Amino acid sequence: MSFIRSRYIYFAVLLGGLSIPLVYRSYIPGIWQAATTQETTQVASIMSDSSPLNSPSRMPVYFLGIGGPNSVENTDHPAYAKLAEVGREITTKVKPKAVVVFSAHWQGGLSKIQINNAEQTDIIYDFYGFPPHYYEYNYPNKGSPEVAEKVIEKLSVAGIEAQGVKRGLDHGVWAGFVVAFDPKKNPLNVPIVQVSLYNNDDSDQHYRMGQALESLRDEGILIIGAGMAVHNLRDFRATRGTGQTMPYTFSFDEALKESATAKPEERQAKMSALMRRSDARKAHPTLEHILPIHVCAGAAGLDLGEQLWTFPEGSLSFSQYRFGKVAAA
Repeated sequence: MSFIRSRYIYFAVLLGGLSIPLVYRSYIPGIWQAATTQETTQVASIMSDSSPLNSPSRMPVYFLGIGGPNSVENTDHPAYAKLAEVGREITTKVKPKAVVVFSAHWQGGLSKIQINNAEQTDIIYDFYGFPPHYYEYNYPNKGSPEVAEKVIEKLSVAGIEAQGVKRGLDHGVWAGFVVAFDPKKNPLNVPIVQVSLYNNDDSDQHYRMGQALESLRDEGILIIGAGMAVHNLRDFRATRGTGQTMPYTFSFDEALKESATAKPEERQAKMSALMRRSDARKAHPTLEHILPIHVCAGAAGLDLGEQLWTFPEGSLSFSQYRFGKVAAA
């Protein structure tokens, strides 16, 4: 893509994991606004489709390893091509009516989930220390009050406290979606509704939230979790430039695969046991980047999980999982 600037080295991707939510900022005319008329028309049409939110086949569930803000510019990293590949699978084969997404960068309350129920909001630049042009990026998107209400209803039926709020997409979503769903080459063109995690480390509670939302898949709504299979920035800083990959990166990445791809009747217990491993807190000193896959595993129901790709690197692992099959064209 012509707007990519590759001179910023890869470590800036990782700084995104240290991002602290700051303030909402308005869209700044930026890199994706060069074709304003065409893209505005695309986004405006997202909600004009009058077809109902249903589908003849059940949606799969995806967990995507998404790096920091400058993952949009790190075109040489293997994760870039893999994100683009899975994005094309979603737009050309899965063809959802809407997307519900969980990222590592939005925690609601200790026992309350928040859902963006706005139709139009700004994206959020919830990071610091990056070159100025990162705060000019734009990702055309539109929400859906209708889908948000479906999420709230299903959570409420399951006894989960849920609250609609107005909030833009954080970089844990848009930085990866820019690559997976390039607005010019592979636009998603469906509503995106972001849902928070809990503001706690209870992986079982997140799994149960996924279970409560499983039936969205039968209405043409795709569930995506955005995080990292392994995410330890402290060790990244200590080992940067050494070429060393930490032992726990390999061991936890493999353990996650074993748990996420287990038989559906065994998966919840294995995902819970995963977080009690001795290397779990080495792989994830804080758990926000691993919790989205617990939501995904819960939403998988009786569908099997499959690791599509993984890339252990240093104290990180970029992985992609899909639960359920993609319907034949």
